Amino acid sequence: MILKRLTILNYRNIADAQLEFSPKINCLIGQNGEGKTNVLDAIFFLSFTKSTASSVDSANVKHGEEMMMVQGIYDLNDAEEEINIGMKLHQKKTVKRNKKAYKKLSEHIGLLPLIMVSPNDSDLINGGSEERRRLMDLVISQYDTEYLTTLAAYNKALQQRNSMLKAEEEPNPDIISVYEEMMAMYGEKIYVKRKAFVEEFIPLFQTFYTEISGGNETVGLKYTSHCERGALLDVIQRDRAKDRIMGYSLHGIHKDDLEMTLDGFPIKREGSQGQNKTYLISLKLAQFDFLSRTGSKTTPLLLLDDIFDKLDSSRVENIVNLVSRSTFGQIFITDTNRENMDKLLERCNGDFKIFMVKEGVISCS
Repeated sequence: MILKRLTILNYRNIADAQLEFSPKINCLIGQNGEGKTNVLDAIFFLSFTKSTASSVDSANVKHGEEMMMVQGIYDLNDAEEEINIGMKLHQKKTVKRNKKAYKKLSEHIGLLPLIMVSPNDSDLINGGSEERRRLMDLVISQYDTEYLTTLAAYNKALQQRNSMLKAEEEPNPDIISVYEEMMAMYGEKIYVKRKAFVEEFIPLFQTFYTEISGGNETVGLKYTSHCERGALLDVIQRDRAKDRIMGYSLHGIHKDDLEMTLDGFPIKREGSQGQNKTYLISLKLAQFDFLSRTGSKTTPLLLLDDIFDKLDSSRVENIVNLVSRSTFGQIFITDTNRENMDKLLERCNGDFKIFMVKEGVISCS
């Protein structure tokens, strides 16, 4: 898959941009806060219909403006695809494929597979389990068309059960049992998909970490779930009285987690900044490799935002060698340091473009 052209209008700090991209490497250079990350975010928005920076769509509209629009022209499996997302303040966004609006946004997810590496990924290590579940959900939903529908059904049953648990009146046992049965049915389907994904994903992740680190450390990843304790319905129902006291559901796949380790210990406690960064980049490159083999059978876009920060020269060198391989397709990369970009381009004898970004204005160097 290739993103050939990107048009941005009033998206975050970018007032107007029309960009023609290289099919291989596209470098965006500028100081922090100038808008280079917003270009990557606009590309991410076209794949997932949401921003990496905010869950509120109106926050993406440039200050002082009433509307925004992002359009991408793609070469996808030898066919041209036009994706357009626009919105006006106080109105819902519209997402169109080849000028036809989607009935459900979930129909779009997976069409344009994409992996983004950014400084915000540190939340995967330092944040709560929700961040790590989102990692699994984001990858699986790009190759399994039923996954998001199943997850939405589980979350709806969970929300309804929680509402009954919070209510002043005692829950009707027949009704709450129905929601619990729905949680168990959908939850066990999600567990099977997450477990299969993680088992196949771990060796890919470990291989990338070894290549970047030079084999200096050993990393691990373990999926944990309440489904491992037996039939999920039994697990949910056995603590209903306690859940009633707490006012929410203590058990279910909404509590799943990924244990991240370095040399057998939690990386959150043991890892240096460089080791943490290596861990996160390895996770994302493994996701890229995984999606390349599954889903739409097309090479995902790879977005690398400020990845060289906090890494020593040998790890930077190893990353440059990795992403310059032919197995990686179209790459978008940002940095404040032109020298890092030049090192990457020296190894990539193919096509590339360099863009300079300053105060939301983008020019081709």
